[in-house]
Amino acid sequence: MAAASLEDTCLKNVAWTLCAVALLCLTGFPAGVATGSGRTVYKWVDAQGVTHYGDRIPPEYAAQEQHLINSQGVEINRLDAQKSAEQLAAEDQKRLDAEQSQSRDRNLLSTYASVQEIERLRDQRVTLVTDQTKVTSSFLEALNGKLNKLRINSMHFKPYNSDPHAPAMPDQLAEDLVRVDNDIRTQEQNLREKRSEETTMRKQFESDIARFKELKGIH
Repeated sequence: MAAASLEDTCLKNVAWTLCAVALLCLTGFPAGVATGSGRTVYKWVDAQGVTHYGDRIPPEYAAQEQHLINSQGVEINRLDAQKSAEQLAAEDQKRLDAEQSQSRDRNLLSTYASVQEIERLRDQRVTLVTDQTKVTSSFLEALNGKLNKLRINSMHFKPYNSDPHAPAMPDQLAEDLVRVDNDIRTQEQNLREKRSEETTMRKQFESDIARFKELKGIH
């Protein structure tokens, strides 16, 4: 019986070995690559799209997706392809945008109890910017009036007066012309910024109100 038992064990080992070899052939392994007990191989694809198997990944393909397969032809691990700097930057930006969006939602819910509160704050801030715009516009109008007077006055002097006996323009008048002209340019820029600020503010509050309604389920 002992001899029969030994014979059965040998037959079973031969059967398992044949099954393992058959499985390896089905997975496309080259003969003899992964027949050793417990041996693992790497699987990768070259630049021409051809699949390869081996004990190690060639350096030129180290950044590509890799698959680690055991001696039974079963994938036991997979390494993702290394990402480019652009891909990593895009993922970081996506994560940052998501964090900012979540933070905004928390702030909306913790700051306001109703849509009316948001609208009241919007009206207050818009009114403040509108008043500042009006002040800037009035100041700009006054500067333009002053510049017109200076220009009229400058017509009595060279080089604006063609009379050969006209006196040279006083230094103070020349300085006033330059200064007022520069002040006008500055206030025009301020006015553009205030108007842009008001437009941006209105859009931001509209977005906040819409998101608040969404979070609260208000229709």
